[in-house]
Amino acid sequence: MKIAISSDHGGNNLRKEIVNLLNELGIDYKDFGPQTDDSVDYPDYAAPVAERVANGEFDRGILICGTGIGMSISANKVKGIRCALVHDVFSAKATRGHNDSNVLAMGERVIGPGLAREIAKTWLTEEFEGGRHEKRVQKITALEQ
Repeated sequence: MKIAISSDHGGNNLRKEIVNLLNELGIDYKDFGPQTDDSVDYPDYAAPVAERVANGEFDRGILICGTGIGMSISANKVKGIRCALVHDVFSAKATRGHNDSNVLAMGERVIGPGLAREIAKTWLTEEFEGGRHEKRVQKITALEQ
């Protein structure tokens, strides 16, 4: 599995925590920054991750900002992206199993690093269940046409 990860300035600390988790799990990733705490615009950091996941360069993406909302809205503008804003472990499991989400968004100002690690680990290891959920994901995809 290959992961693209990015944040805005409001998610820098949590992004670094998730990068540590990716290293611990031995998951290949590319960190799209930013590398400073200077204020940046979240769409500028969501778009490169979403576009590269959509075109297949990366299997999944992780985006973090203050709330996760701006990142998730931005990522979901890219055709082929199913970005889920998640702040609990149950939703992380469900969005992979039921929605086949390919981008995870989280908010650094909403959750702490311990919970964020558990969410990311669950989301990274959970598989899409297919079955009855497949037709629903296909209907989501059809909305993009």
